[in-house]
Amino acid sequence: MYVGTVMRTELVTVPPDTTLLSAQKTLDAKQINHLLVVDRKGELLGIVSDRDLKKSWASSATTLSKNELMYLLDQVTVESIMAKKTLTIAPGTTIERAALLMNQNRINALPVLEGDELVGIITSSDVIKILLEAIGIEKDSARLTVLVKDRIGVISDISQTLRNQGINIRSLFTWPENTHPGVYYLVVRVPADAGAKAAASLENSGFKVLSQYVKDLSPYLPAS
Repeated sequence: MYVGTVMRTELVTVPPDTTLLSAQKTLDAKQINHLLVVDRKGELLGIVSDRDLKKSWASSATTLSKNELMYLLDQVTVESIMAKKTLTIAPGTTIERAALLMNQNRINALPVLEGDELVGIITSSDVIKILLEAIGIEKDSARLTVLVKDRIGVISDISQTLRNQGINIRSLFTWPENTHPGVYYLVVRVPADAGAKAAASLENSGFKVLSQYVKDLSPYLPAS
């Protein structure tokens, strides 16, 4: 899936001379956490977050009265606190890449540019929602985990086992088991009413199914 298919295109933008007080009111009114700062041509200048605003408030609140603080926030503009070296992505960027960039750079939003044109924004909340939908967690399903070797055909073996029982796979994903090189967690989601049958069929085919957390994985590791 690509960012261009899921990004938010109804953008909330502000000019650089927007005051911090006005910016906070806009965030509250729109129930969002980021504002895109643009010039008169609509070109991206920077991004300011709810966290940036609260940080500015907190730094001033220690020495000012409430009235003095409100006055200051109505004078200082977003241009003075916005992130100017803004990391951006293109609509053709994959969701996985967007998630990786956010994690590596410790940010929660990425403006989307098509050439020099600002066309959207995607946030960490958007990415999490999409990834949860992709693995099927929001559907009525049963989750089965099997520890498997990194070998050709293992997914085919599991799929065929479930197919023989007439069980549909709703989602499937893997990640490495770091303490055992070459071993992966393979997580399968099937319809909730087929969970027990699926687990039994996998066990009968030689796979060891994890249905809950265990501290010792030894009994569940694939045969050498």
